[in-house]
Amino acid sequence: MADFSYEDQYDGDVCGLDEVGRGPLAGPVVAACVVIPKDMRAFDFVDEIKDSKKLSLRRREYLYEKIIEHFPHHIAEVQPDEIDRINILQASLKAMRLAHEVLGVKGLALVDGNKDPDLNAEKTMTIVKGDQKSKSIAAASILAKVYRDRIMAELDKKHPHYGWSKNAGYPTKAHREALLEYGVTDYHRRSFGPVKKIIESGQ
Repeated sequence: MADFSYEDQYDGDVCGLDEVGRGPLAGPVVAACVVIPKDMRAFDFVDEIKDSKKLSLRRREYLYEKIIEHFPHHIAEVQPDEIDRINILQASLKAMRLAHEVLGVKGLALVDGNKDPDLNAEKTMTIVKGDQKSKSIAAASILAKVYRDRIMAELDKKHPHYGWSKNAGYPTKAHREALLEYGVTDYHRRSFGPVKKIIESGQ
């Protein structure tokens, strides 16, 4: 269960970072950076903050609004054309750098995963499955997930054939079948296998 064990190891400002959207065939990769100040940990909703994947849609939306309202944060995104240009790993790390840079936290940065984004911080700690261990990272995972899902729901209105409001751009069977029938949009990641294959086949 996520708690403040990692945060409490550092005497100073601590932020958590997480990203969402490495696997989809469409849409941006999104990262969030969140600070949960010590004097704000007593809010009741903080107890509910955990890995976004373990929350219902309703609870994610609720916690998103609470985190946005009470805690310093920033959300950043990198678009499909840049993902294609620099690859998805580098795009994910760039999104985290952008979110961190804007928020401007100079102390400890807790990062989900095992890759150091090269942040301008006094100390960076990468934590595998960090969204299950750190409240700060879990809060970032909630912001990134809800924010990105909302983007994909809006894009779904422009391109309803792909089911993005339900699959968030991930390569579900319905999404793959729609690609074959309706082709590639400007929001698809052209360097990703299923999309690249369709482009190369001339469909």
